[in-house]
Amino acid sequence: MDRARASGVALLIAVAGLAFAAGWWLTARTTDAPTASSHAAPPEGMIYVPGGNTRIGADDGMPAERPVFTAQVAPFFMDVHPVTVAQFREFVEATAYVTEAERLGDAAVYDPATGGWRLVPGADWRRPRGPAAPAAPDDHPVTQVSWNDAVAYAGWCGKRLPTEVEWEHAARNARDSRDRYAWGDALVEAGRHRANTWQGTFPGHNTGDDGHLLTSPVGTYGETELGLTDMGGNVWEWTADWFRPYAERETPFEPGPASEKTQRGGSFLCHPSYCHGYRVSARSHSTPDSAFFHVGFRLVKDVEA
Repeated sequence: MDRARASGVALLIAVAGLAFAAGWWLTARTTDAPTASSHAAPPEGMIYVPGGNTRIGADDGMPAERPVFTAQVAPFFMDVHPVTVAQFREFVEATAYVTEAERLGDAAVYDPATGGWRLVPGADWRRPRGPAAPAAPDDHPVTQVSWNDAVAYAGWCGKRLPTEVEWEHAARNARDSRDRYAWGDALVEAGRHRANTWQGTFPGHNTGDDGHLLTSPVGTYGETELGLTDMGGNVWEWTADWFRPYAERETPFEPGPASEKTQRGGSFLCHPSYCHGYRVSARSHSTPDSAFFHVGFRLVKDVEA
């Protein structure tokens, strides 16, 4: 065999070897990568949230949103929308559960006339603004539920509250999206409101341009890339975590009577001049026994290995 022919054969063998190696590598990567078929089907009413690395917080956000840190998140299932009034009623009827607001006899309601909060006797999850106000519609998020109430509901249905990191990872569409909101960078897209928030002047006048002055039916404003709804506006959502500065997240912590649990997602009361709480990095907080007419919750469930 002459030298030129021998070189050609050697080149073909090398190329074939590289192709085989590349094919093996791609197959291995495809097999290892999370896909729709690599996990059990999501339970009814939930979606699969792939795991990954996400930067939590925002350098241009409120002080409580800094410093930004990177978290590794395992995959999980998440409720498509916040728990509704109808879903919570099913729990109460099955267990005879009595919420903390009912036991205490009152709950917090915002008064737009004064721009402040007041405890309204008889306000609870059935009538979030008090006995004299209309009942909460079945397809709206349940409110006037404390963190402890949410944990009780979670235990009944075999789920749990999300951690702050899990919530923000899902809001960033499980790919570390740096969009301001879970759906993009604008509150109104092509003339369509993407969240139930406060329009007009806060606290004096809410124009209701988005169609609702208070809570809205879940799913009204569309889905995120992952298929979640109400990830901004409508109601704040309880999370599993104690509220702490990010700079202290690795230090030991012993909760006391005044310690508070973190909430995420903003509500129909949020306005850019006040809290801009429907940003994916925004945080709020309250004590675990507190109940408000703009706070609800959604749940997650672990993906079995």
